[in-house]
Amino acid sequence: MWNAPIAPISFAVLLGFKKIPEAVLIVGARVLGVLLHDGSCLYWEEVMQTKLFWLRSAVCAFFLLGSLSSANVFGQTLKQIATFDLPGPGGKRFDYLTIDADDHYLISAHLAAGQTYVIDLRTNKVVATITDTPGAEGVEYVPELKKFYTSNAGDNTIGVVDLKQMKVIKKLKTEAKPDGSAYAAPFHKLYVSDERGKAEAVVDVTRDEIIKTLHFDSETGMPQYDPVAKKIYVNLQDQNILAVIDPATDEVVGRYPVGRCKGNHGMTLDPDHHRAFLSCEGNELMTVFDLDKNQPIAFLPMAGGPDVIKFDPGLKRIYVACSSGAISVFQMDDSDHYRKLEDFAVQKKVHSLAVYPETHRVYAPEQEADGKAVARMVVYDAVINK
Repeated sequence: MWNAPIAPISFAVLLGFKKIPEAVLIVGARVLGVLLHDGSCLYWEEVMQTKLFWLRSAVCAFFLLGSLSSANVFGQTLKQIATFDLPGPGGKRFDYLTIDADDHYLISAHLAAGQTYVIDLRTNKVVATITDTPGAEGVEYVPELKKFYTSNAGDNTIGVVDLKQMKVIKKLKTEAKPDGSAYAAPFHKLYVSDERGKAEAVVDVTRDEIIKTLHFDSETGMPQYDPVAKKIYVNLQDQNILAVIDPATDEVVGRYPVGRCKGNHGMTLDPDHHRAFLSCEGNELMTVFDLDKNQPIAFLPMAGGPDVIKFDPGLKRIYVACSSGAISVFQMDDSDHYRKLEDFAVQKKVHSLAVYPETHRVYAPEQEADGKAVARMVVYDAVINK
């Protein structure tokens, strides 16, 4: 039996790496010793008689370490810390969430249940169930008016909800299937994508009236407001185009292709670094788009069924809810370099999530658990591996 482990430094040099954590080297070296002993790679008696010993050992070790993902070696990116039931029927799809940081509320659209929940983030308790939001998809909070707006695909309206009264106070008729929305605070305007109507509705929130509708030759995906550039970006998901709207005039001022990204539906921004992150449903790529050069600069694979995408600016992490049963997690090393951390396993049919920047917690509603119908919210802490 061969009991002596390979020296970690020699092991590292053998593999051609200069910066491998010592613990990983020791584990790799010991496992390599076991592999050599039990015959998985070579019998010890045979390798001692050949000059190819170290080369063959290196190949074994290379495949050994190659089979270990960064998540397995360095730890997962999320840790479930809480789960609580929601009042709606189980097995019904959820959609967008948004956060009211002033009141520490999480607002969750329960699309297929036709209602929206206001949840206290300090207690994980539902403080109100807002009805009359049929097919609610998008939700957007307007802090200065203590209101939020729902995109009701069920009756093609934009619902105006007063947070003080906790009820719908007005509905605005719009075009087919209102979906994602974005608020341009300096202009007091809400932008709602009428996905099937191939349009963008512009709402004056001081009057709660639609003041303009922009039409496109494509279904419209998620819009986002950039507070640095003072522009609205809209996904034209049929054409793989990113459109730019000037909220001062509500005119389209640019249209730019998003490269290999197909079906750019979801979007989130990093305004400080002038980057947009796109969830491309057609070919499951997370696309990084340079908002200065107006071109994509990176494409990374996601898990199947990608939908809502969110950015945590404090951790520089991008999260994508994927209905196949994962949250794809990416790290921004700097504005030009990105890497995938893992596909964190969750229940299937998770379409949406929200990130609370203050705590770095991730919230994801679930409609099923191991194939059984549920209606619940799951809370995750971000795991930081230093």
